[in-house]
Amino acid sequence: MLRPAGSEQAPPEAGEPSGAGEPKPAPWWKKADLRRKLAIGAVAAWAVAITAVVLLRDGDDPGAPAALPAASPSASDAPLTVPQLYQALRPSVVLIKATGSGAGADTGTGVVANADGTILTAFHVVEGAKAITVAYADGTESPAEIVTSSAAQDIATLKPGKLPETLVPAVLGGGAAIGDDVVAIGNPLGLTATTTSGVVSGLERTLSRDRGGDIAGLIQFDAAVNPGSSGGPLLNDRGQVIGIVVALANPTDAGTFIGIGFAVPIGAALGAGEGDGQNPPL
Repeated sequence: MLRPAGSEQAPPEAGEPSGAGEPKPAPWWKKADLRRKLAIGAVAAWAVAITAVVLLRDGDDPGAPAALPAASPSASDAPLTVPQLYQALRPSVVLIKATGSGAGADTGTGVVANADGTILTAFHVVEGAKAITVAYADGTESPAEIVTSSAAQDIATLKPGKLPETLVPAVLGGGAAIGDDVVAIGNPLGLTATTTSGVVSGLERTLSRDRGGDIAGLIQFDAAVNPGSSGGPLLNDRGQVIGIVVALANPTDAGTFIGIGFAVPIGAALGAGEGDGQNPPL
């Protein structure tokens, strides 16, 4: 079927054959639909490209500082088992070696009490020492110096010269009631990271000492401790350090545990400054 040159070709009537070899132009409504689809596709492609750029910039920015390990410990909302308490607190417990205060080296325990690396321990562990070394759970060792001390409360804080790659401060706080479950972690007789469990046996106990006067207001507990446990944390079942182990009772001269240990409550330990009523730098 012949049509005038330049005229728009109308769609063939139903049943009308198209010319042999003659291209069949798309209907006008299909052209409009194609243009609409192309426009939508272009917008979608642009959106995907912009999204990809934002994700790459946010996740792989070469100018952004690398994230450093940081511990943000908090008390558990539910009671923890002894193995769970050990796993949570082991990185916070250190072995302390003090030399120069007597024959050989004295060993004790400390607990990382702040994000700056401050270590809380018993004063008698480091009293008179000429050199102090702390060893962390990951094997890192560092010299340390006494920052604050209180002979009256038998509490001291140490500042290490070197910190481990990942520092994990313990959670401090929480009260104690008679019968509460407790866990002690320390280094008795040089046996590192020894973990024992028991209960709070009494409160407001007074410990008489040959020198330095009595210490009042102590927590009595029956989790096993021995020489070398001093300065270690006493934990409740939420993973909080409720006290610092300072002594055991034994009616003989053996110096071994018979079921009675003592810890300075954490509130008193944090208030044990240089005798001026100021808190140590925790």
